[in-house]
Amino acid sequence: MSTKHEQIVEYIETLPIGARISVRSIAKAMTVSEGTAYRAIKDAETQGLVSSMDRVGTIRIERKEKKHIERLTYAEVVNIVDGTVLGGRAGLHKTLQKFVIGAMQMEAAVRYIEPDSLMIVGNRQQIQRIALEHGAAVLITGGFTVTEDVQDLADRLQLPIISCSYDTFTTAAMINRAIYDRLIKKDILLVEDILPQDELTTLTKGATVREYRQLVERTGHGKFPVIDEDGRLVGIITAKDVTDASESDPVDQHMTRQPFVVTLKTPIASAAHQMVWEGVEMMPVVQGRKLVGAISRQDVIRALQSMDRQPQVGETIEGSVLRGFDELLNEDKGVSLQGQVTAQMIGPTGTLSMGALTTLIENCAVLSVHRQRKADVVVENITLYFMKPVSVDSEIELRGRVIDIGRRFAKVDVEVFAGDNQVAKALLTTQTLER
Repeated sequence: MSTKHEQIVEYIETLPIGARISVRSIAKAMTVSEGTAYRAIKDAETQGLVSSMDRVGTIRIERKEKKHIERLTYAEVVNIVDGTVLGGRAGLHKTLQKFVIGAMQMEAAVRYIEPDSLMIVGNRQQIQRIALEHGAAVLITGGFTVTEDVQDLADRLQLPIISCSYDTFTTAAMINRAIYDRLIKKDILLVEDILPQDELTTLTKGATVREYRQLVERTGHGKFPVIDEDGRLVGIITAKDVTDASESDPVDQHMTRQPFVVTLKTPIASAAHQMVWEGVEMMPVVQGRKLVGAISRQDVIRALQSMDRQPQVGETIEGSVLRGFDELLNEDKGVSLQGQVTAQMIGPTGTLSMGALTTLIENCAVLSVHRQRKADVVVENITLYFMKPVSVDSEIELRGRVIDIGRRFAKVDVEVFAGDNQVAKALLTTQTLER
């Protein structure tokens, strides 16, 4: 039987798109405490079923397709520009395809207005009306309001009219920055992006060891998730677990309880590190407590390799630090990184920040191991000695050297120089993720 938490999420999923949701209304409708309702709403938000916005509230939204993650909803635009909704509130859940700045003649503006776009304009009522009639929402800059007939039109068409106090250029820049940030997030692969769509083979906790062995013969696999009657994960069963078991024993007597799991929103890099750290070949994927699939080490490796080949549409903090550093091969087969300390890499004292230095050292170590073993590498731990401050615009060199390497582990020594002066030294332990 489903839990109250799961029943609330299922109920939210049945609500119409655009419906307003509150903790009190959900608690009353489902006869639960407000604390239970609050936790369930937060879970629904994680699943992409609802969106909570300041000054707007929580509304039921459509799940965004991954390829359209860079699109913003009009409700999100309200938050970005600190705006006020003047009309068309029922359409706040909709997403915008593009925005258009209405600083042009009427005839020219009409050519650029498309459905699901956002017209950014000042106190020009005629363009506001035409934009709504062509299926576009309106963002009014300068803090102006609208007439009652334009507001009524927006309510009837369910197209938001938003007002903000910023000028047109600042408003457009803020929205453009938000879209750019979304593009960066789009590059971060999650477990849900690589989850196999094939039907997952499972065993119920009442199944016998005989059924497990028959399943092994039929599939060629030896590790299976064990679920209860409601599809919730209760354990993992492997050949090692049933070595001395009787054929008639139920699998739940021998299975491993509380196995390591990941969720749909777990980043692939995090899942890879956990699989290496725990030494597991397969990890169940859960949503709440329900089993929704499983990923293998092969799935993770393919995803990491795919990420390396993808063009970057947005730049991360790490990318900003590494930009401008050149990779060189040392005589002792180690790797050097050479570059300049930029303003983006300094801390409050005006010198190279610990975070930027650590990023450079980790990348130098990973490249050094990768030179000797073509495998995906994760850093397990790092011991860092920071000897001297490094000022902005200084030329620095990081010299990486593998001092010990085995089948799964490697130790790397990294020295950092500014001119002839050694400014830092680090010892890192890494693990390799191999096929």
